[in-house]
Amino acid sequence: MIQNCSMELDGRKLYVETGRIARQASGSAVVTLGETAVLVTAVSTNEVREGIDFLPLTVEYQEMSYAGGRIPGNFFRRDMGRPSEKETLTARLIDRPLRPLFPDNYHFETQVIASVLSTDKENEGDVLAILGASAALEVSDIPFKGPIAGVRVGRIDGKLVANPTVSQLENADINLIVAGNRNAVVMVEGGGKFVSEADMIDAIFFGHEALQPMLDLQEDLKKTVGKEKRMVPAVSLDEGFLAQITQTATPLMREVITIADKLDRQKKREEAQQAVLEQLGGENEERRATIKDTLHDLEREMVRKMILKDNRRIDGRSFTEVRPIECVVGILPRVHGSALFTRGETQAMVLTTLGTEFDEQKIESIYGDRFRSFILHYNFPPYSVGEAKRLGGPGRREIGHGALARRALIPVMPNKDEFAYCTRVVSEIMESNGSSSMATVCGASLSLMDAGVPIKEPVAGVAMGLVSDNDNIAVLTDILGDEDHYGDMDFKVTGTRDGITALQMDIKMDGITSGILGKALEQAREARLFILEKMNAAIPRPRKQVSQYAPVVIRMEIKTEKIRSLIGPGGKTIKQITADSGARVEVDDDGNVVIAAADQESADAAMEMINEIVKEAEIGKLYMGKVRKIMDFGAFVEILPGTDGLVHISQLDRGRVEKVTDILKEGDEVLVKVLDVDDHGKIRLSRKAALGENPDDVS
Repeated sequence: MIQNCSMELDGRKLYVETGRIARQASGSAVVTLGETAVLVTAVSTNEVREGIDFLPLTVEYQEMSYAGGRIPGNFFRRDMGRPSEKETLTARLIDRPLRPLFPDNYHFETQVIASVLSTDKENEGDVLAILGASAALEVSDIPFKGPIAGVRVGRIDGKLVANPTVSQLENADINLIVAGNRNAVVMVEGGGKFVSEADMIDAIFFGHEALQPMLDLQEDLKKTVGKEKRMVPAVSLDEGFLAQITQTATPLMREVITIADKLDRQKKREEAQQAVLEQLGGENEERRATIKDTLHDLEREMVRKMILKDNRRIDGRSFTEVRPIECVVGILPRVHGSALFTRGETQAMVLTTLGTEFDEQKIESIYGDRFRSFILHYNFPPYSVGEAKRLGGPGRREIGHGALARRALIPVMPNKDEFAYCTRVVSEIMESNGSSSMATVCGASLSLMDAGVPIKEPVAGVAMGLVSDNDNIAVLTDILGDEDHYGDMDFKVTGTRDGITALQMDIKMDGITSGILGKALEQAREARLFILEKMNAAIPRPRKQVSQYAPVVIRMEIKTEKIRSLIGPGGKTIKQITADSGARVEVDDDGNVVIAAADQESADAAMEMINEIVKEAEIGKLYMGKVRKIMDFGAFVEILPGTDGLVHISQLDRGRVEKVTDILKEGDEVLVKVLDVDDHGKIRLSRKAALGENPDDVS
């Protein structure tokens, strides 16, 4: 049965349709806004995936090239292979609010696929995909505690707008994606340009209000065409055995959760688990699995109780205390910029490399091609958490953390007019125990300044946590990995002294009030200022010069009529400059020239050659020119590459000249003086005025 619902969104119609396309999926929906259409399907198998204790959910997002009227640029000319960064990040955006809404013991393989089928290049597909994923699950037989929806919030000229267009966002100082259900915000992702905490709270709850009609729309769809939800197999528990495990393990786990050092705590946890397994598990694999699950739940309960009832954290810090910080810059001799940022047991070594315009990253998408001059990559090797695993390429987590750090730093990066380099930052995580992405932000600021990149201000970041029950709430600053794992919120905040530049928040509880959010943001602000002080002690401002090992980049402008002379026939002239100087030279249609060289000597040589080609004729100056063309009234003489002037017959000699050819022939070299250059660039030359002049004075 085809069902179509619609609603008004900031003066535009948003449609959700189900029952027409992809009918063999468990559930499907097509969401349309403007001329952007996204198909989302949800499928869950009918057989339980045995031997797992997690939700086997995969979420994919794909922007089909035909949606934007483009043919893929890869060799096979088809949409295939590895997802783009945008597709990976959007898949994470969809996954994060969905995942907590499945039953705890739901172990059926489940897949959600969102495909952008059409785009008007003004309405983004990402928030439509969040809505479509929830709608597809709502009308399916898959158990799902929805609905949810997502909305982008932009602030343009001081006004908050729901789902602004791409064009509108160019002038926005807030750009957030807010996902939520009827009662609560469950996810926030985005950033701003030095936004205050109060303004960010307003934007988040504006988004939550704006998505409410999308929930109404899904509930209408479910009532009309929703399938009956399948039953989730009940888990039979031996209450007596669980009580026995708890009694045996509690004193052991009490010691575990008070050990501050991560590795020592892990070792003690393994010892406690092994002791309980030996005492109660025997050889029965089912009993042993129950013990492991129960110990995890027991530790979670005990950690939360310790925080809420005893006001004590695992490592003994106060709720607002930041772990000890060490900042070191210039740690590697040959890289262009380097920093080591350590906060507790989390450590990031961040390296900056300066390149030229030719090193910029090309981004291909359905919206067209663009180039990125600021690149940030995040690597999380297995040794950072004491593991021995295969070293592979970046996964979704690495791509997501790198994108968050990059978003945090974009507002402080110089533009091309201020800094001509392409900049690549790489964060290598050396140790991890909570919020390595925020350590990356801090380390990147230090590394950029060490490289001489003139950032406006350093940016710092901190991860906030939350633990709550019906009676008590604890907001935690600079959370450990275990506090993130056992807590109710992971809230990353980055910014400068002047305001917030990026946010990422995931909520695991039913709701968060503006008061709690305000408290978390205020604690984050205080922590950020504290961290910035530590960073400023290491390097207070960017170095005045870039590294001696960085390439030399020079920008210059030439007149557009000189472009042809610089390039030469078939590119001959510009290629010769590159060959002779060793520098790379590029010129655009507006006359902007970029010279990139490995050293200053090569750059200066190229610039001197270019200046020789494009220099202008000066009135009163002598030039040794070559006769290019003879006319009855005079001769045209090339005095500079591509620049001709006229020597009138009256200016050929001191006496009367009957025929031009009596004095000059084509190909002759002749000394001339510039008499005049008119408003149209026409040059009057004189051989007569140059007679008797010293050829050594030739320009």
